[in-house]
Amino acid sequence: MDENNRITITVCGDGGCGKSSITLRLVRSQWTHEYDPTIEDSYSVTRTVDGQSYFLMLTDTAGQEEYRGLWAASNLKSDAFLLVYDITNPNSLDALDFFMEMIDMEEEQRLDEGKVPPVKIVAGNKCDLQAARQIKSPQGLDWARQRKCGFMETSAREMVNIEETFALLVRRVVEARRLAAAGGSTAPVSNRTAALPPMNEKDTSSSHAPAEKGGENARRGNLWKRLKCW
Repeated sequence: MDENNRITITVCGDGGCGKSSITLRLVRSQWTHEYDPTIEDSYSVTRTVDGQSYFLMLTDTAGQEEYRGLWAASNLKSDAFLLVYDITNPNSLDALDFFMEMIDMEEEQRLDEGKVPPVKIVAGNKCDLQAARQIKSPQGLDWARQRKCGFMETSAREMVNIEETFALLVRRVVEARRLAAAGGSTAPVSNRTAALPPMNEKDTSSSHAPAEKGGENARRGNLWKRLKCW
């Protein structure tokens, strides 16, 4: 397969937030409720996005503090990062600061070298557990926007926005590479595209449409109404 169609993705976040569940849902269409702490696992899967086949190489990384020192430098060389938190655990969103700090340093280095910056998307997982929700969707979205990341809410258990999240990662990596090859801006793609979650395949294009006269609040209100995990 063409190297341009190979995309590396690092999945990171606190222990127990569902990183492995999201990864296995994509790779094997499986879900397990058993929690088995991961040190590091690698997977590969082929997906077709916008008519083009891509070979995705995923690294599911350690979330527990005692394992974070084992983060390999190769993890930071990925084309994209999926930062996962658990909507029922406020501490899991705070834990993303650790990973974001390392990713930001890697991004600065790539920009200084004129390389393609990494794509970053934040995923609020376990959105099927609405009764136990501790982190509201606007809170997660604001956290992601402040750090120039895309944003989704997912459920590995109910298969909500799993395929859509990785399709969005692929599209943003492809766009970042296209801009770099054309000699355009090397600013992160997420700086120039709204951090908005596609709701389903037919709504994807409209979710990135410019805001109407109603402004940002109206647009955000419409988005929350269409969220599949609501």
